[in-house]
Amino acid sequence: MYAEMAKDESLDVTVLYCSRQSAEAKLDRQFGVNVAWDIPLLEGYNHVFLKNHAPRPSMYSFWGLQNWGLIRYLWKAPKSVLVVNGWRFFIFILAILIGKISGHTVCMKIDTPIKRDLKRSEIKLTLRKILLSKVLFRFVDFFLYIGVQNKAFYRYYGVAEEKLIFSPFSVDNERFQELLPENAQEKKRIRQNLSLPLEDVIIMYSGKFMSIKRPVDVINAFMQIDTNKYNCSLVFMGDGELRKELENIIEKHKLKNVIITGFINQNTIPQYYAASDIFIMASEYESWGLSVNEAMNLGLPVIVSNEVGCAEDLVKPGVNGYIYPCGDVQRLAEKIHQLIVDKPLRHKMGKQSLQIVNQYSFQNVISHLTHLESR
Repeated sequence: MYAEMAKDESLDVTVLYCSRQSAEAKLDRQFGVNVAWDIPLLEGYNHVFLKNHAPRPSMYSFWGLQNWGLIRYLWKAPKSVLVVNGWRFFIFILAILIGKISGHTVCMKIDTPIKRDLKRSEIKLTLRKILLSKVLFRFVDFFLYIGVQNKAFYRYYGVAEEKLIFSPFSVDNERFQELLPENAQEKKRIRQNLSLPLEDVIIMYSGKFMSIKRPVDVINAFMQIDTNKYNCSLVFMGDGELRKELENIIEKHKLKNVIITGFINQNTIPQYYAASDIFIMASEYESWGLSVNEAMNLGLPVIVSNEVGCAEDLVKPGVNGYIYPCGDVQRLAEKIHQLIVDKPLRHKMGKQSLQIVNQYSFQNVISHLTHLESR
């Protein structure tokens, strides 16, 4: 998105990074493997890496980023629109405060859905309202919301409607749609390259194998499908701590039509979506769920749990997919079965997915930012 923003002549973009973690090969705790992205992350836009002075640098600690050079940078920079991604780290809060004091237009972008926050205790909610509404949010000029749930979050904490700007969570739609199969033969060719079944209906799970993402629900639902009657396969694209449990289930039930790919890098991910017919996200918590965007860009109908943050935005029940109660394996199995047996419905829903996801694009984000001055 930053590279796309930099193409806009009305914008002069500089990204301030407080860590090099994602830019360098490193063990991903949740995937459980070393990750080095195979697409360029730092090309096409201006960026600065601020030195981290934290005694114990970490992306998992509030105090893990202490980039004191930020103060001088913001103080000397020309007056700009400063977008800060929430308050997860001390340095983000400092950026908001210094940005406001030094005359920048401060915008906040965080992906928290209201349904997640309302599960907190009454005492925690009251304290949170005081700290956010009465303190931190007073230093923010505009709030960039990613969708329905996130907008409701800001409104709950007292943010006025006129301070809210739609900034949808997006992926590189153009990059994903380049691989959209034009016909069945092209899809078969992609499957052949990936060593996937050529004739089966392929159900795709994409993500880390963690309990919060509930991959076991997916395999349990799949086992309720009569695979002797319907040719179908389940593909788990990813890796993580639950891989062994999934492998044990596969071995115990002698499931020959369940495939675990392991970690797949960015350049290959679109191929797996292109080879698939149905996408599932079963998580018990997702602030959004960008894999849903990815799958929809390849024209897939989607089945997501009601705890997935993007459900109200990207999934129109009966139009491009289904929303089911999280943890209800029986309901999940019913929706999978419905899409397996009805090929015309799959195709119709897939086309609708494409139309919907095109509204969630980098261009949409950029257009709202470029019109900020008129607000």
